[in-house]
Amino acid sequence: MTAPPPFDPELAAALERLGDRVTPSITPDRIQEVRAARAALPIGGDFTCGGAFTEHALSAPRGDGTGVPLLLWRPVGSGAPAGLLYWIHGGGMIVGTHRGREVPGLLALARELGLAVASVGYRLAPEHPHPAPVEDCYTGLAHLVAGAAGHGLDASRVVVGGASAGGGLAAATTLLARDRGGPRTAAQLLLYPMLDDRNDSGSAHQMAGLGVWDRTSNATGWGALLGADAGGPDVSPYAAPARAADLSGLPPAFLDVGSAETFRDEVVDYAARIWRAGGEAELHVWPGAYHGFDTLVPEADLSRRAAAVRLPWLRRTLGG
Repeated sequence: MTAPPPFDPELAAALERLGDRVTPSITPDRIQEVRAARAALPIGGDFTCGGAFTEHALSAPRGDGTGVPLLLWRPVGSGAPAGLLYWIHGGGMIVGTHRGREVPGLLALARELGLAVASVGYRLAPEHPHPAPVEDCYTGLAHLVAGAAGHGLDASRVVVGGASAGGGLAAATTLLARDRGGPRTAAQLLLYPMLDDRNDSGSAHQMAGLGVWDRTSNATGWGALLGADAGGPDVSPYAAPARAADLSGLPPAFLDVGSAETFRDEVVDYAARIWRAGGEAELHVWPGAYHGFDTLVPEADLSRRAAAVRLPWLRRTLGG
């Protein structure tokens, strides 16, 4: 395997400062340790975006009588129904929360577009393997769209989005919605999505042991979700969207990824396959960026550039 691409100098310096707080390799025996470490980190930021949003806790009923937790942030003072950014958090399928540190940034983005934001608390693997996570994401989306009028939402302007594992689940939820005949969505926002359980791309091998979320961590996440089926011949596209034979009939997609990260090749390939299926996709590959760069180092120039291109794409796609 050839040498890996270099990290962007500003991002490389930040990664060195982060030290042990960010490790490329997570093994199955460390899942509980990583969860505890994440839970101990303070979650700062303004969850009202300066009073521009109100927060509402909801629950989407599952068929077994339990509910999928949802948080909905609605814009204050908007007379017309608001479009919705339906967000699925990251965490490799094994960690994370729907009230995570990325939410204040999402609210700032949504404020510019007059959107509401919802975040879904899907069940995590390995305690809840596939199909639990994607079914939770689908259930939450269907619940909000069905009750859009009561929540002050415009069901014709719904974007399904996520980062990392959340990006993969967003792609899977969009596939599931297409194949089940709804709910219809206007766009999918896939930030460095986790798409392919086979974990055998050139970039997965190239970045082994480097950066953030390497091939070992990826095997841990997929193994938690799929068990012994990970990498095998019979994995559902609703678990690993890269397995989908047909990517036609999907809403417009925005995909981005770093050049120096595990998911690079699978994300580029997914965009190319959408194009080959006659679909619409905008792809950005950020030079020297590692996984999650914009969340880990939001002040970096490359992170600011990555964030800046999402707003005009959403505005064009939603017609706002």
